[in-house]
Amino acid sequence: MPRPKKLRNVGSPPNIYGMKPIGIRAADTEKLILNLDEYEALKLADFEGLSHKEAGEKIGVSRPTFTRLIDSAHKKISSALVEGKSLIIEGGNIHFDQFLYICEDCGYRFLKSLEEEVTQCPSCGSHSIRNMANHFGHGRGCCGRSRRNRRARRRGNSNRGQGRNN
Repeated sequence: MPRPKKLRNVGSPPNIYGMKPIGIRAADTEKLILNLDEYEALKLADFEGLSHKEAGEKIGVSRPTFTRLIDSAHKKISSALVEGKSLIIEGGNIHFDQFLYICEDCGYRFLKSLEEEVTQCPSCGSHSIRNMANHFGHGRGCCGRSRRNRRARRRGNSNRGQGRNN
């Protein structure tokens, strides 16, 4: 039985859900799934220029595991470009470090930590904001809770069956 995968840290949700070739209906293309940890590997290594060791530390995996992630992501991107496939970003055993919000009125995009409560757009004041993490199956209940529990375990407190100050 393989051992369970550790949660991998993803800085924030992607700005997009995926991409498709121009001139071909999405329904007519084969779809490739780019996992969120593969997306983060591409972002850290290719976009931000971090070494595999530095990027692996940010994601929370070893350098060899990071190399496998980036190789898998490169293969999927290449296949999508060469063979005209749609690329969908989703899935993976991940945890967001920040949430990305989009104002549905003015289009403003902004990042906030998991602990910050967001009720309105800092640009226009609108209350029509969308948390992009929710689309990827992660939201306040998921990532916020797991982050607090992880911090409690690091301090030596477990929230299960104990008072907060024990």
